[in-house]
Amino acid sequence: MVAAVILVWNPREADRWDYRAAVGQAVESGRFLRPWSVDQAPNVRGGTEAWLFATAGSDSGTGLIGHGMVMSEPYQAVDGDDGAPGWHVSVAFDALLPLGEQVRADTLRSAVPGIRWGDAIGGTTILVPPEAEPGLRRLWRDVGPVPAGCAEVVPGTYPPDAVSTISVNRYERNDDARRVCLAFHGTSCAVCGFSFEASYGHAGTEVIDVHHIVPPEMLGNGYLLDPVADLVPLCPNCHAMAHHGVSQPRTVSELRSIIAVSGHFGGEVVSSLALEAQADARRILESGHDRRSGST
Repeated sequence: MVAAVILVWNPREADRWDYRAAVGQAVESGRFLRPWSVDQAPNVRGGTEAWLFATAGSDSGTGLIGHGMVMSEPYQAVDGDDGAPGWHVSVAFDALLPLGEQVRADTLRSAVPGIRWGDAIGGTTILVPPEAEPGLRRLWRDVGPVPAGCAEVVPGTYPPDAVSTISVNRYERNDDARRVCLAFHGTSCAVCGFSFEASYGHAGTEVIDVHHIVPPEMLGNGYLLDPVADLVPLCPNCHAMAHHGVSQPRTVSELRSIIAVSGHFGGEVVSSLALEAQADARRILESGHDRRSGST
């Protein structure tokens, strides 16, 4: 099995798809799943990295336009209008550029000479030589998609096993829902209490993630988001831990318990009055201990 392949796409072929909608879904949810025809089936397995290359069939020109991962083993299905069976795989695209913004073939030839880029690229699947992968990643990092957040890594800029992927759903990216959530809950992390504004001043104003308490896939199609009940503010660390390594996100209570067991505070913002009360209590206890010690 090869580590990476290039999927060749001619936008003018019969197998059309709503590419603009696919770009939007990849931006909102970080994933667009689609079956893909391959002519290198023995070399394309689940876990193979996939790059999308648009040929001259695109009105906006030839170039590298997307990145994803092969999610299935090859399977046979009817391919095209002729009814003939062909080999397919399921591909989860995690980064797609809008048509017109693809990385052009001349740029690709200069930065990644190990691949024959251009209109004459043949077949539906091109194997990526291992020595070409570093240059491909550097180019994608320099001129590919822009991350949605300052802490996000663009898919395809690093080897898949070097990056831990955290799923973020479209509700967590909705600006209106975010504003309502923060207006009610504030901008401190609901788990650990961290406040960007308290730590960084004006530069940290409203810098916080929002987290969907119940995964949207568990809800019905008629579901209406309640930004107050369904969303909570979380710092990036707690947000990552809410999603990391679990099929269903950890709850706020579970995350607080994990922190408490690890020897840290349980996720409440301590006010100045509370700190003063603790100091007073400590002085009272210490003075009482001193009196008892002096009477013996």
